Amino acid sequence: MKIKLIGICLMFVVGCEINHQEYSIEAFMNTTSIGGASFSPDEKSILIRSDASGIHNAYEIDIESGETTQLTHSDSTSIRPLSYFPNDKRILYRSDQNGNEIWHIYLRNEDGSTQDLTPGENARSLFSGWAYDEQSFYFTSNKRDPRYMDIYEMDINSFESKMIFQNVEALNFADVSNDGRYLALNKTHTRDNSDMYIFDREVGQLKLLSSHEGNINHSPAGFSMDSKSLYFLTDANREFRYLKKYDIATGATAEVQKEDWDIWYSYLSHSGRYRVTGINADSQTEIEVFDKVKNRQIQLPQLPAGSISSVSISKSENYMALYHGGAKSPSNLYILNINTKKYQKLTDSMNPEINPDNLGNAKVIRFKSFDGLEIPAVYYKPPNASSKNRVPAIVKVHGGPGGQARVGYRASTQFLVNHGYAVLDINNRGSSGYGKTFQTLDDQAHGEGDLDDCVWAMNWLKKQNHIDGNKIGILGGSYGGYMVMAALAFRPDAFDVGVNLFGVTNWVRTMKSIPPWWEAARESLYKEMGNPHTQEEYLYSISPLFHAKNITKPVLVLQGANDPRVLQVESDEMVEAVRAQGVPAEYIVFPDEGHGFAKKKNQITSNKAILNFLDQYLKGE
Repeated sequence: MKIKLIGICLMFVVGCEINHQEYSIEAFMNTTSIGGASFSPDEKSILIRSDASGIHNAYEIDIESGETTQLTHSDSTSIRPLSYFPNDKRILYRSDQNGNEIWHIYLRNEDGSTQDLTPGENARSLFSGWAYDEQSFYFTSNKRDPRYMDIYEMDINSFESKMIFQNVEALNFADVSNDGRYLALNKTHTRDNSDMYIFDREVGQLKLLSSHEGNINHSPAGFSMDSKSLYFLTDANREFRYLKKYDIATGATAEVQKEDWDIWYSYLSHSGRYRVTGINADSQTEIEVFDKVKNRQIQLPQLPAGSISSVSISKSENYMALYHGGAKSPSNLYILNINTKKYQKLTDSMNPEINPDNLGNAKVIRFKSFDGLEIPAVYYKPPNASSKNRVPAIVKVHGGPGGQARVGYRASTQFLVNHGYAVLDINNRGSSGYGKTFQTLDDQAHGEGDLDDCVWAMNWLKKQNHIDGNKIGILGGSYGGYMVMAALAFRPDAFDVGVNLFGVTNWVRTMKSIPPWWEAARESLYKEMGNPHTQEEYLYSISPLFHAKNITKPVLVLQGANDPRVLQVESDEMVEAVRAQGVPAEYIVFPDEGHGFAKKKNQITSNKAILNFLDQYLKGE
């Protein structure tokens, strides 16, 4: 039997089985999401972001005492702290307006007063790092032309800025050499083809460094300490990206590091002693820190179940900030003394009311799709699921296109798992992380093989003796939301229900209305999805809105009113079209959200609505 107790449900099981406890979404939202790690100049505190207040704000953690102080107090718009100033405790932070993605860079003084350093109603600005002499910082802005992110340098004494590179070719800014002479940039042609450039500020010359034939990716990873070389990532002659070095004077290149998976970033500490490399290993992050003085890797702490997902090294190179988390535990911040090897935990993000034993482990599995292609996925099994207690399942589809389902803690996933839903987080063809060939298999073939991968995931689920094969739904956000609606429209008999979070349903409109600041990605998007000016018929054919007559299964749609990527009108029209068929279509619009829901109150509402919808239409309660 079940007994309800203040938002918590206790399920008592006869015999030797452990009691399973279900938690309310409010309990899950009492878990804190944190990120970022900037050391103060005296290295006695760390600047982070946290949603402990209900929305992300800037917080400061005292390293010695562990005491946390809230620095900003927004209750409407998320704040993302960027960095302490190099020589005092002023900070820079980034914020938009309720999810509209028109970001500005703000200064917070030590007395709490703030200043918008990059004003302009439609000007979008992104912080790009401090100059090595610490007298200025770099940022990009589209205030000259909404399509192009020009590069600026701002003096931190006068707060006056000057343009140092006018971007007329839709290039992406990557790094500045320590001597300030060179800018590293890259251009994305398609997902599997990109070039890199150096701009010499002394002579005003832009030089292509990666002349090549065929589809090869090149992306700058940062300059050497002496400003004479540029490190870069490439997948030339390989499926996965590896690290190379380019000599600016001679043009010679040399291989630096190769792995069995993509190296997705690599950078040097302040003096260059340490190289930090992040490897995307089968949906999980592996971090390597190499000590160039001792010519060996640093042994990182062996922490409980989970993995270290990111590392920040202080300017003195005496301390390392580490983020560690797992499928059952959200990320926590640790501080490591590199010299003594001693470390301490600075945060405790998990709600202590939640027992991890009542959550689901994450397991990377693989299954064969319709054409024999092996598809990876991350599986979360409810701890109380068994052959005697068969549970419904959800096929979850990530955003993108070209995103990746990764092992890690997600309150929304664990909330469903805790309430008796198995979740298979799929990396369908077209996902990143599994080689460039795999990633391009869905180019201009959306709603075909990628969708069939989701349908064939059901075969794997049905083979599990703890799954009720007659109760399988599909859920996804953004591009994953499109896959939900595509499944209901193009494979109408496959899934029993769908949950669409701000998903594209009319590709013709979406491709014609992409934000102007996406100009650098326009060519790549057209190559993958189709050109709306020349391939409108194809985009029409893959848009669920125009095939709503096929939809027969209930759907829940959630949408942010300020979403600049997937306009609210898309969801409005999709819901109207489904309801016109006499099919249940529940709909929630959040007036203060954009592409994704940042506020805890809205996350509570959306997750509660999802569970209630699934309980009614999938579980059948």
